[in-house]
Amino acid sequence: MFDALEVHPLSIGGKEDPVRLVFNARTGPAITASIVDLGNRFRVIVNEVDSVEPPPKLPVARAVWKCRSDFKTACATWIYAGGAHHTGYSYGVTAEHMEDFAEIAGVEFVVIDAKTELRDFKEQLRQGEIYYHLAPGLGRL
Repeated sequence: MFDALEVHPLSIGGKEDPVRLVFNARTGPAITASIVDLGNRFRVIVNEVDSVEPPPKLPVARAVWKCRSDFKTACATWIYAGGAHHTGYSYGVTAEHMEDFAEIAGVEFVVIDAKTELRDFKEQLRQGEIYYHLAPGLGRL
């Protein structure tokens, strides 16, 4: 299941060096996902990614990926959407599964994928803000 338990220097906090579970993730398509509380609603954010071979000797779990559409666009859209630092990561669950979950749960869903354009994504977020502001008064959610 995992490659090793290893001790690596932490070098912060003046504490003992921690034991870390170290493993190599497989390559292939995957998603990262985050659920954020926006005050008046929750938002599920999904980024479709491609897991790649990690650089050798990282002292942590070794899951390295290339973002879709590209690094700059994915990072910018993740930040605009309010994406969290800690995420869920899956090879088995797809963006479509997460979209279905969000619809069933009645929460907002945004996806960052190969077709994502920053300008369009920002407009989608603005329209979502309007919808979730007006929908309760219209009896829709």
